[in-house]
Amino acid sequence: MNKTALITGASSGLGVEFARIHASKGDNLVLVARNVDRMNALKDELEKQFRNISIYVIGKDLSEPSAAKAIHEELQSKKIRVDYLINNAGFGDFGVFAECNLEKQLEMINLNVSALTYLTRMFLPDMIENKFGRVLNVASTAAFQPGPTMSVYFATKAYVLSFSEAIAYELKETGVTVTALCPGATDTGFKVAAALGASNLFKGNGIAGSKDVAEFGYKAMMKGKTVVVHGFMNSLMAQSVRFAPRNIVTAIAQLKLKEIKK
Repeated sequence: MNKTALITGASSGLGVEFARIHASKGDNLVLVARNVDRMNALKDELEKQFRNISIYVIGKDLSEPSAAKAIHEELQSKKIRVDYLINNAGFGDFGVFAECNLEKQLEMINLNVSALTYLTRMFLPDMIENKFGRVLNVASTAAFQPGPTMSVYFATKAYVLSFSEAIAYELKETGVTVTALCPGATDTGFKVAAALGASNLFKGNGIAGSKDVAEFGYKAMMKGKTVVVHGFMNSLMAQSVRFAPRNIVTAIAQLKLKEIKK
C-alpha cells in the first residue's frame, strides 16, 4: 500500500521538488498551496510519469488562521492518512520592524509558525499509533541568529528549529521522527516574497538549487536526523554562532543583511 506525503508550499520551489521525489518513490501526494493551477499542472505531470500514485490537491492559504484546521478536517473526511508531513510553506519580509507592514508580519507568523504547529499536532497521533511517520520542518540558517531588518522571519525560523528538536526528543522510540532542514539562500520563490529578488544574496552562481536542497532534506528525513544544515559553509556558520556573544552575532547578521539588500 502506498504511503502518503502531505507537502505544503507545493506550487513552487522546494515544494515541487519534494513532490517529485516522493512521487518517484511511489508515494501518494497531498499538495497544499494557494496556487491551484500550478499544483494541478504538477499533478498532471507526475501522474503521467508515475501511474501507480494518486495526487490530491488542496488550494488553501495557510497564512489564514482557519486554513490548517480545514485541511486536517478535509483529509479526515476523505480518510487520507498522512505518513510524511513536509511543512515547507513559508515566506519572509525585509524592513525595520517599527516601520514594517504589521499585517504581513502577523501573516508570516501564522504561516511559518502557527500552521506548521497545528498540522504537526494534528497528524502526529496517527503516526504514533501506526508506529511510523516522518515530519520534515523547513527551517533556515536564519534559525541560528537574530536578524535585524528581517526580525520576524528569523524569529519564526528559530521557533521551527527549537520546536522540531524538542518534539523529536519526545518521539524517541515511537517510530516517528522529526527533522529540521536548515538551508541557506536557495533558488525558490522566497526571494520574491521577501522583496529580495534583486539583492546581492541571489546574484552569482553560489546559490543552492531547490532540487539539491530537497534531495538533501529528503535523505535526512528518511534517516531520522533531527537537524541538518545544507552546505558546508552554512553548517560552519550555524555552528560558529553558538559560541559567539549574542550582541556580536546580531551585529554581524545586521551587516550581512544590509549587504544583501544592496
